[in-house]
Amino acid sequence: MSQTRVNPNCKLENQGISGLGQVHYNLLEPALIEAAIRRGEGQLGLGGTFLVSTGAKTGRSPKDKFVVRTPSVEDSIDWNNNAPMDPAAFDRLHDDMLAHMKGKEYFVQDLFGGADPEQRLDVRVVSELAWHNLFIRHLLRRPEASELASFTPDWTIINCPSFKADSARHGCRTETVIALNFERKMILIGNTGYAGENKKGVFTLLNYILPERGVMPMHCSANHAIGDENDVAVFFGLSGTGKTTLSQDPSRTLIGDDEHGWSDTAVFNFEGGCYAKMIRLSPTAEPEIYATTKRFGTVLENVVMDPVTREIDLDDNRLAENSRGSYPIDFIPNASASNLGPVPKNIIMLTADAFGILPPIARLTPDQAMYHFLSGYTARVAGTEIGVTEPDATFSTCFGAPFMPRHPSVYGNLLKERIAKGGVDCWLVNTGWTGGGAGTGGTGSRMPIKVTRALLNAALDGSLKNAEFRKDPFFGFDVPVSVPGVEPGILDPRTTWPDPASYDEKARGLVRMFVENFAQFEEHVEQGVREAAPRAA
Repeated sequence: MSQTRVNPNCKLENQGISGLGQVHYNLLEPALIEAAIRRGEGQLGLGGTFLVSTGAKTGRSPKDKFVVRTPSVEDSIDWNNNAPMDPAAFDRLHDDMLAHMKGKEYFVQDLFGGADPEQRLDVRVVSELAWHNLFIRHLLRRPEASELASFTPDWTIINCPSFKADSARHGCRTETVIALNFERKMILIGNTGYAGENKKGVFTLLNYILPERGVMPMHCSANHAIGDENDVAVFFGLSGTGKTTLSQDPSRTLIGDDEHGWSDTAVFNFEGGCYAKMIRLSPTAEPEIYATTKRFGTVLENVVMDPVTREIDLDDNRLAENSRGSYPIDFIPNASASNLGPVPKNIIMLTADAFGILPPIARLTPDQAMYHFLSGYTARVAGTEIGVTEPDATFSTCFGAPFMPRHPSVYGNLLKERIAKGGVDCWLVNTGWTGGGAGTGGTGSRMPIKVTRALLNAALDGSLKNAEFRKDPFFGFDVPVSVPGVEPGILDPRTTWPDPASYDEKARGLVRMFVENFAQFEEHVEQGVREAAPRAA
């Protein structure tokens, strides 16, 4: 017996979205794949995967994201890092997008953002593309069929890749637009096929709402020890730093892949799925993620496939360096059923240091942890953002600046409070380069993942706390001198460089970058955090 798949009192017409062609509510995965194939949106791969090309947009478009400047958010949005849009311009954008949609086929998913029922958002996603609907069904949390009959969304996302914005008329920058209106509780997305914009919009909402409730929102992954739910680890890091790979460790239970909240009692996943980088994915180093590339329903974005054999080539970047796979979290064998865990025992801040200066692991004090959290130093990895073709050093506040609508100090202070309250151990882990820098002319190579895993295991099982440490002369944090199973030389990056003097020169340059970047936060933090700054040795 089929069940009602939508609240009969809350269809699109009830929301003022009328005149569309056929509308499909809350289709399941097989039906969405059938629709996507019928519409020519992609191809079926081995095992029932679905392969798509996102076209020109193979990554986020952060400069095309806007927050509507309404009275309710005027004093709480960080306008230095969030581009404003006039309410009247949004209204024109909304009217023009709805006019564009008339007569066309659309797909609707009613979903939850957040595993904690007390903190979640009920979100409706209206998609022009069937595969976008499949993607967001993977990435957010799926209500039970019985819950759909009464589902009423808190927020609505409308995504029309075929709609091109008019910068003069709609108050945006280009034909691509992502516009968030907190007053109307709506997100409009136009002219991008990159599916990640759907979930990042939900993250931005939760990152704004949760601090008002005293909950710390985090761009992070999380896991806990198998058999010990109290041994929770949180992994901060931007896309491409290893956040997904390192948290999906077969020796630990995965809570979530990309975004979490930290309340007084729990760490909870925002999502119901994972969005993993596929390029050069290793079946040996990342077997759990690799297995999803042959599972029914997995969406593979910009992955090259042989048209005859349907075999995929994860080393081929001709479509994009930022090739991605999206799948439900239960595709990972050791995933948590509840996607909830107690407050963390360890915090890991991941950075892909393109200069090859930072050690593979360092221990942070609470003040140093807040300093590095606010700094958010890493490398933008090729393809993650439009226009980035080589690794490029950057500072992304809170390891997720594009998704943090409030002032960074709000999140930094929340983190410091949570660390102090829970007695959390904090670590900075460099998954970037060693032996020199990245890119043209660099002598460095990517940090071996086996080294990173060995150091993480030592940090998480507590044995690393008993190691001998040295004080880094530039950054002041503690660096282990030796760790069982790890070549000692790699723990001291200066010794890995062909010319130690060149290391010192680059290190001083990186210190200056940190200091210059942190100047924007100095008036917002305590003296102890300011004193955690690196110094030229």
